Amino acid sequence: MPTPPLSRRDFLARSGAGAALLTTGTVADGLLARGAQASPTARTAARALPIGIEMYAVRGEQQRDLPGTLRALKAMGYEAVEFYAPYTGWTLPYAKTVRTMMDDMGLRCHSTHNGMGSLLPGELMTKVVELNQILGARYVVLASPPFELGTAADYTRLAAQLTAAADVLRPHGLFAGYHNHDAEWATVDGGTRAMDIIAGGTPADLMLQLDVGTCMKAGADPVAWITAHPGRIRSVHLKDWAPGTEAQEKQYRVLFGEGISPWSRIIGALESTGGVEFYLMEQEGSRYSELDTARRCLDSWRKLRRG
Repeated sequence: MPTPPLSRRDFLARSGAGAALLTTGTVADGLLARGAQASPTARTAARALPIGIEMYAVRGEQQRDLPGTLRALKAMGYEAVEFYAPYTGWTLPYAKTVRTMMDDMGLRCHSTHNGMGSLLPGELMTKVVELNQILGARYVVLASPPFELGTAADYTRLAAQLTAAADVLRPHGLFAGYHNHDAEWATVDGGTRAMDIIAGGTPADLMLQLDVGTCMKAGADPVAWITAHPGRIRSVHLKDWAPGTEAQEKQYRVLFGEGISPWSRIIGALESTGGVEFYLMEQEGSRYSELDTARRCLDSWRKLRRG
């Protein structure tokens, strides 16, 4: 079932952003942690943490040939995928077909990226619950806030909406999550950082999915953030960043390991304190093709892990 490529901003706009403004074992062991009930030490004891990929990184290939893209990613060595918002347009039978394909290949889907509409009560949220259960995912992650420049009141309201979504999802064996961008690391209304409002206003079992690249771009300290929120950083986007211009192949165009992120320290904090359960590679566009980029980033990840 082909899906048209969408930018992050496009798919958020199409997933109910306007409505939003109005209103436990471990994955490594094949079991999902059930919020605060499992300790970070228990969640990462096996250390056999899966490496997956956010499918936005291969969005063109996915739109052209999803089965072929999944096969290529598995052949490279990826163990999991994170589908992004166009998956909400799938029918339930098609989602079952995708799940069968993944099972046959040995791929897992632990989480999905969603627009705000997927986390607000209604027909879409009902469908998202069913889709995630079919796919085997346990985390329904809000990919980005439903506004560009929010106020403290906006983020407080968003935290309340995420809390309400978590309460709805929990009985279905699902957990809510929040994925940061760079804007959330700034203070709002001259006071608290937006990320601190989100973290402080949501329950302990709401996953704070860390996007390292956007954190680095904002000048925030990812290690300090991880250690300040033990057990809540259950997945991370392995996106790098470097100062410079896109024409210089800098910014988010660097491959994993080519930027300025202190990966060894970040991974140490994630696995000792953060409670990370799985890693997700993400790269939004580089000097290489999507699949070649995915392969090169995975090679660099393996070298880092061996080191």
